[in-house]
Amino acid sequence: MINPERFQKIRKLLELRQSDLAMVMDNVNKPHNLAAIIRTCDAVGIETIHAVSQKPAIRTKQKTAGGSSKWTNLTLHDSMPELLTTLRSEGKQILAAHFNEHSVDYRSIDYTKPTAIIMGAEKFGPAASTLEHVDQTIHIPMQGMVESLNVSVAAAVILFELQRQRLQAGCYDKPTLDPAYLQKRLFELSYPTISETLRHQGKPYPPLSEERTPPFFTFSPGR
Repeated sequence: MINPERFQKIRKLLELRQSDLAMVMDNVNKPHNLAAIIRTCDAVGIETIHAVSQKPAIRTKQKTAGGSSKWTNLTLHDSMPELLTTLRSEGKQILAAHFNEHSVDYRSIDYTKPTAIIMGAEKFGPAASTLEHVDQTIHIPMQGMVESLNVSVAAAVILFELQRQRLQAGCYDKPTLDPAYLQKRLFELSYPTISETLRHQGKPYPPLSEERTPPFFTFSPGR
């Protein structure tokens, strides 16, 4: 049985999640970069991360990196256009981290709006076909000899500006996740072994207590 302190910590984590934010990794394929971006998403309250690739080898790396963090929700895709259509239907502004003649300073963006941020492959950035369909490209100004940052470092710089704006606007002051989804995730993160058994059996999760302490219930794996 989970102890009350950890249960409350997990609940608080979910209550701080920003349901109107999403990170999109476009063919990001180096495991250490993938894992670092996922950790930063967790740190700033992003629940949903999308990884896109048509190459099986990259998809395998993305899945492996996603499995390193149970605290975020990673979804794999092989179609960027379909994903962008879904994100747009959710009312999100779609931004891509990429320097070009139309890009703007990343700090000039209003991140309190529903937002999806696309980070591209380490060497090439987002695909040209992706850039054609974003609302805005953004860049991090440089004053040195280097022309770009490592993709995970760039993601962290942008995401902590996003967090700063949202903290200032009070976006973290109340839960934004759908209540049913929050309860589902709370059960899975608090009772991973039991939830996995119930999923395999096709059974629903027991209801969680409304109190801010762990629920106590009996569980018989064979039933």
